[in-house]
Amino acid sequence: MDTAELRRALEDAELSQYQADAYTALLRLGSASATELADACSVPTARIYDVLRDLETKGYIETYEQDSLHARANDPQAVLGALRGKAERFTDAATEIEERWEQPAVDDHMVSIVKRFETVFDRACDIVRDAEREVQVSASPEQFKRLRPALSAAYDDGVLVSVSIHTDSDTPADALPDPKTYEGVATEVRHRRLPAPFIVLVDRNRMCFTPHARSVNRYGVLVDDYTLTYVFHWFFQTCLWEVWETVYDARPTEPPLVYTDIRRFVRETEPLLIDGATVRVRVDGYDTDSGKSVSFVGTLEDVSYVGSSTNGEPPLSQLAGETALTVDVDGETRTVGGWGAVVEDIEANRLTVESVSE
Repeated sequence: MDTAELRRALEDAELSQYQADAYTALLRLGSASATELADACSVPTARIYDVLRDLETKGYIETYEQDSLHARANDPQAVLGALRGKAERFTDAATEIEERWEQPAVDDHMVSIVKRFETVFDRACDIVRDAEREVQVSASPEQFKRLRPALSAAYDDGVLVSVSIHTDSDTPADALPDPKTYEGVATEVRHRRLPAPFIVLVDRNRMCFTPHARSVNRYGVLVDDYTLTYVFHWFFQTCLWEVWETVYDARPTEPPLVYTDIRRFVRETEPLLIDGATVRVRVDGYDTDSGKSVSFVGTLEDVSYVGSSTNGEPPLSQLAGETALTVDVDGETRTVGGWGAVVEDIEANRLTVESVSE
């Protein structure tokens, strides 16, 4: 750093232009009279005394009388400590500004737009660990690997975890994670052979999103809102889940069978009703009138959805509209809908087939 740069740095710290000029000159001279110092720098002689007095007050120099007013630089340790402290505060302030710019607080907002993927990913890990019922994930193999500890924690808590792994169409099969990687982490995994966004949806109310890596725009969206998350849920179902092959499935084949999606429940239980089986089902959810939590066990009487029944599973298009169950609870009939239920008595967030009998 040359003398001019040192002067500018001192000015940025706390000194005026004259003070910085006089101090750097005094460092070079060691000690000098006021007039000698004025001659060695750009401070006018008429101002040099005021400048020296201010520098002494700040602790940079000391003055003494020797026929005339003289000055010498103090031991710089105190000055250096102050300057380094200021430097640390400036660095901390710069870091804080950057973090606040890149990661706005999201707790008080339904939707937040952020600029860094890491902000979105950190938020995703947090909400996955806090999940109570369901997690839906769209991720690359590398993103899944990083998210795995959080998913494992959710899975251990009894959360249903659906993962859509996305790769390029020409990605070889041996480049995918070994199926054993999903054990204790995911309930079901499907493989999409097209680039896709990074998405995490949790408990119907929280969502994290970033566009896929090839997108021109780089940003992230953090959502804490029931309705907006529902929109992304349907994108997940139609584009990232429905048509892609299953590469791992840890769902049980015998009761109790747990569902968070009423449409999947209907697909898999309607054939049982057609065959005359008695299906006992546990419903956990909310009363659509009062909003209070409800939980009950009853006999599944009927399923209904737009369109007519088929010999096989109805396509998602037939289930995209109103889909509902009729459940008999000790002689009382209750209607049950899924996510977004309006006309039914109950919005179910978890359905459990407890038994199936002839």
